[in-house]
Amino acid sequence: MDSELKEEIPVHEEFILCGGAETQVLKCGPWTDLFNDQSVKRPKLLIFIIPGEYKSLDSNAQEIKDIYGLNGQIEHKLAFLRTHVPKDMKLVLIGHSVGSYFTLQMLKRVPELPVIRAFLLFPTIERMSESPNGRIATPLLCWFRYVLYVTGYLLLKPCPEKIKSLLIRRGLQVMNLENEFSPLNILEPFCLANAAYLGGQEMMEVVKRDDETIREHLCKLTFYYGTIDPWCPKEYYEDIKKDFPEGDIRLCEKNIPHAFIIHFNQEMADMIADSLKDDLSKM
Repeated sequence: MDSELKEEIPVHEEFILCGGAETQVLKCGPWTDLFNDQSVKRPKLLIFIIPGEYKSLDSNAQEIKDIYGLNGQIEHKLAFLRTHVPKDMKLVLIGHSVGSYFTLQMLKRVPELPVIRAFLLFPTIERMSESPNGRIATPLLCWFRYVLYVTGYLLLKPCPEKIKSLLIRRGLQVMNLENEFSPLNILEPFCLANAAYLGGQEMMEVVKRDDETIREHLCKLTFYYGTIDPWCPKEYYEDIKKDFPEGDIRLCEKNIPHAFIIHFNQEMADMIADSLKDDLSKM
């Protein structure tokens, strides 16, 4: 993608109340309000990206039951679409990691969603606790979760904001990442506690692949598995490829890691853009 083109695409950050929780939303494009904007600039299609982790910015989550849990997170994404996106707007869903599980569940619960394509990137949609990383994460998140809570609280609660900000900036510099939006909340004890809580539920509940939903929506699904992914090993790709030989199920040939956003975001963006050309040409 041309560097000049990148600069022409506005990106802005908003914080909205969704399902009782203050939610950070990053918007790319000239639009701000899809319901009230009837100008020619209003897009015909929305690309909705569902990341592999959730960061809460507020603990007042009353409207959706257990919003920081697995089921609550699925309902949270559906609540956003209901309240901020017109029903007739075409959708492209991009789920990464457990975001792929959310994507399948959204299609299962609301099959009438006008989704033209859903990308499931490095999808943790089955046997999470049996994966190489899952065997390590399961005891930490399920058995020693409260130890993590207490340790995080004792270490981070008294830590000054300037120190947290410095630690985050240095970490981003080490990883050669731009800091366009401040991720300060990532070192808040309640944020880490919510992430650990959700992670524990993932280990216990993301077990059996939902073949029924996959079969129903197979024509609009694109799976992308890694060859070096400790969260969904290559055998998971081989199993689903054998069960759905007619599906668009791909295996990465570039050794891109599960956490591709750190250094391989452009490669993944190019792959998705190329894959969407056919769908977009029909609109």
